[in-house]
Amino acid sequence: MSSFLKGVDQRTSLAGMNRMELLLFTIRGAQLFGINVFKVREVIRTPKISPVPKADSRIVGVADIRGQTMPMIDLAMALDLEPIAPENYSESLTIVTEFNSSIQGFLVEDVDRIVHLRWEDILPPPETLQNINYLTGITRAQDQIVEIVDVEKVLVEVSGNRSEISEEYVSNTEIKTKGKNFFVLGADDSAVARSQLKNILENLGISFKIVNNGKRALELLQGWADEADHGNALPVSKRVLMVISDIEMPEMDGYTLTSSIRKDDRLKDLYVVLNSSLSGGFNDKLTEKVGANVFISKWHADQLAKIIVARIDAISESGSKAG
Repeated sequence: MSSFLKGVDQRTSLAGMNRMELLLFTIRGAQLFGINVFKVREVIRTPKISPVPKADSRIVGVADIRGQTMPMIDLAMALDLEPIAPENYSESLTIVTEFNSSIQGFLVEDVDRIVHLRWEDILPPPETLQNINYLTGITRAQDQIVEIVDVEKVLVEVSGNRSEISEEYVSNTEIKTKGKNFFVLGADDSAVARSQLKNILENLGISFKIVNNGKRALELLQGWADEADHGNALPVSKRVLMVISDIEMPEMDGYTLTSSIRKDDRLKDLYVVLNSSLSGGFNDKLTEKVGANVFISKWHADQLAKIIVARIDAISESGSKAG
């Protein structure tokens, strides 16, 4: 089964072109679900699982895969579907994934295929469901609806590890005083990631708007630039401290958003932070290629706060002000 994903590391050319590959699988029944191939290390027959006392019920145990021990998560149970019975583990498959250099296995019923898609073919879930379900997007493959799972939300809930900003920033009144003069635009398709970003910005005293995809972020920036063109507002670079964007998003990914910003003379001077759970050295190369200022891994609240504060200090010292 691992040969099914052979050559994944050579597929990085898709990133930055608003294209991606989606691994399709079933959890229970015929409904197709999807996960970005970039997050998948391999697909294997589910190995022997050893129970873990007092673990979250969705973590059915741990397994040794080629000398590496990792938690095994029943994805059906995590999504409030009927779990796989322990006696059927040997008949299931495991999708081995990597997020922020953390490795874990997700038990699924079966793997279907890999499809090559454009991010614009992937739509956000309905607004009424965005903060309450486990989906980041919906698309079609061969006339079937495919639901893209918010694996980040599953992992945060299962691990209980919510990265919170430290007291060093929360109690710093000087930072808040400076922060109130600045505005940040965020873009992320994951509800839990948007919540974390909101928490960071609120604790820094910064005004913000967070949207769920790159296309919407670009539309906002272009609209603000139009206002400036008509003399109704300051240039966007004077209004927006920075753009903080996820990489994987429906309709437009973070690489394409950054490239679009750099190609627009009215936006090209914006400071862009790419913030993703995707692992791999290609992120640094693509960050440089598309012109983003910095790439950081998700779930490092203090690291992101440090970047924001440093940017505020740099602008304050230069006598400029965004807001």
